[in-house]
Amino acid sequence: MITSIVFDVDDTIYDQQAPYRQAVEKCFPDFDMSRINQAYIRFRHYSDVGFPRVMAGEWTTDYFRFWRCKETLLEFDYHEIDEATGRHFQEIYEEELENITMLDEMRMTLEFLREKGVSMGIITNGPTEHQLKKVRKLGLYDYIEPGHVLVSQATGFQKPEKEIFNLAAEQFGMNPATTLYVGDSYDNDVVGAKTSGW
Repeated sequence: MITSIVFDVDDTIYDQQAPYRQAVEKCFPDFDMSRINQAYIRFRHYSDVGFPRVMAGEWTTDYFRFWRCKETLLEFDYHEIDEATGRHFQEIYEEELENITMLDEMRMTLEFLREKGVSMGIITNGPTEHQLKKVRKLGLYDYIEPGHVLVSQATGFQKPEKEIFNLAAEQFGMNPATTLYVGDSYDNDVVGAKTSGW
């Protein structure tokens, strides 16, 4: 029987593509928006590929954010951008992230689980302050205890590494064998949780 449920944040609790799409429209008005779905998927791919280099201390967060924007655009036949343009995109993207809202289905799910007394938590990859800002903006602390939120950069591990799942189980006081992990990425979320015994 499932006794506790832990969630991913990006593209699980809210639609991450909406702020990305709006930022691209504002910063790159000549981008072919008919390809925005595919571009967003590749942007997420470059996030997953590049962020480990931030975790390893090889790249700054600023460079990583520029790099994932540049690489995504190049893949879709857009001209190469400079770092200033990449920084501007990140600023607009973060402004758009201020408008994120929880998916209605997630709100209903979290309210149901809270009513049933199910223990809940969050494991999310990314820069600590950036991810915690999303957690606050989405109102997740209305459902999840502050001590039940783990952000990869703060731990030194990231999904799909089993260490972050093990740390969460210990910190949240949850039994992996009866804990369900809910996320959108097969590699990071499904594989990571299953190899950790969740």
